[in-house]
Amino acid sequence: MNTMTLWNITGWEFAALAFAALLVGFSKTAVSGANTVSLAIFAAVLPARASTGVLLPILIAGDLLAVATYRRHAHWPTLWRLFPAVAAGVVVGTVFLMWADDAIVRTSIGAILLLMAGVTVWRRRTADAEREPESVTTRAGRLKARSYGVLGGFTTMVANAGGPVMSMYLLSAGFRKLGFLGTSAFFFLIVNISKLPFSAGLGLIDGPSLLLDLALVLFVVPGALIGKWAVHKINQRLFEQLVIAATVVGGLQLLLR
Repeated sequence: MNTMTLWNITGWEFAALAFAALLVGFSKTAVSGANTVSLAIFAAVLPARASTGVLLPILIAGDLLAVATYRRHAHWPTLWRLFPAVAAGVVVGTVFLMWADDAIVRTSIGAILLLMAGVTVWRRRTADAEREPESVTTRAGRLKARSYGVLGGFTTMVANAGGPVMSMYLLSAGFRKLGFLGTSAFFFLIVNISKLPFSAGLGLIDGPSLLLDLALVLFVVPGALIGKWAVHKINQRLFEQLVIAATVVGGLQLLLR
């Protein structure tokens, strides 16, 4: 972690990071797609590798608030089926980060963002076909869980971008709004906490990064409260269209930087 980079943040850059932290809270209790915008902002303001380490504790703070809000709606059979595949994806992502330099990580994050934008478009087109949660005990259910789990573990380790992957999985499996929010809340809390030793071992989390987190985490709480209030009122179709546009812009910015 480059300490000087962290402490040379300008007022406008800190404001951008604070807005991104607020979006984290909002995304955890309302619309998960907003996380991709936060990711793009962090990677644009901070070095790409450092941004993943700074963002992780902020995500965990948002996860804790989401679990406190939607803990009664989690679907644990789905969670237990996903975790082994996600663990494999996290290990692959850790190996990738061991050799990838900042430029490669930045390019990877940009590519992942564009991929996730495409995923979200596809997800919205199939959202009307929601049904009861798909069984994870069938062969097809197990294969789907493993495939999405590995991709979700890799993307969340490399770029904290597992949200769109798992959102697509949960919606394609037929989860309704509250079941979706409760299951994803526990999923990301457990996965993000499990990433802490990997990120610390790679030098992505240290004293200076945690000090920056202390300043930014204050903005997660109002974002979560806004999300909790808005979840039953927000026009999600319009919001997802804005998120997709912002994600594409963020991804292109990182690829062309």
